[in-house]
Amino acid sequence: MSKSTFEIQTSDNLKVYGCHWETDAPKAVICLVHGFGEHIDRYDHFAAFFNSKGYAVIGTDRRGHGKTGGQRGHTPSYSHYMDELDLLMAEAKSSYPNLPKIIYGHSAGGNHVLNYVIDRTPNVSCAVVTGPWIKLAFEAPKFLVMLGKVMRNIYPKFNNKSNLDPNHVSKDAEVVKKYVNDPLVHAYVSAEAGLAMMDAGEKLNQFSGKMPVPTLVMHGGDDKVTSCPASEAFIARVDNVSGKIWEGLYHEIHNDPEHPDVFQFTYDWMEQQL
Repeated sequence: MSKSTFEIQTSDNLKVYGCHWETDAPKAVICLVHGFGEHIDRYDHFAAFFNSKGYAVIGTDRRGHGKTGGQRGHTPSYSHYMDELDLLMAEAKSSYPNLPKIIYGHSAGGNHVLNYVIDRTPNVSCAVVTGPWIKLAFEAPKFLVMLGKVMRNIYPKFNNKSNLDPNHVSKDAEVVKKYVNDPLVHAYVSAEAGLAMMDAGEKLNQFSGKMPVPTLVMHGGDDKVTSCPASEAFIARVDNVSGKIWEGLYHEIHNDPEHPDVFQFTYDWMEQQL
């Protein structure tokens, strides 16, 4: 595995940090979209596995996350997230013009990937999402939602801390410890970003029809962050979707002790699509 970094710039002049995990003679490239509050460098072990199987991996820190600029946990609008995925896909096409592309998103990244595939129909062979934010696994405090709606119109950058319990990220205590002590992980969400994500999730919760490309939706059965039942309903309701519920796993199924099985299952599914 060879890891390098790159930088791209958004239309509103934000510098976006990216990672590129290369492998010899790749047969496809995975375009990786991380979750809310985290960053792309947490996926080295993911990239190492798929590199060993002949897949290159490329990903960026989203605006307001990791080493990318912008207020922590804020976006001017949901469309800015979609525009950044356009930039990621352009970078993948530039690096691998003739290889199949697979788009992969976790949590909020899963929300982005599903909406991106539906709305912008990118040229990808398939899509994979894990623990997608279609609905949260808990009821957001009504007062904070009301406050967010007010502030969205007055001062959309208004920040609150999320209610995420780090112990719900993974069953692996070492993963939780690293998450808590990671200086690039944050717990902030702005009024605009939080409500935009909830709106985008509700759009997915109401979506029916057919995904433009084969899509794999996976979720941990004991996820206390995003709703597993919402993913199960999406799998049952939407055509061209395969599903896998990992009983007993938490939110980051790629970071639970069973992650080798998750990676192997994902790889086998991707191979079938290619």
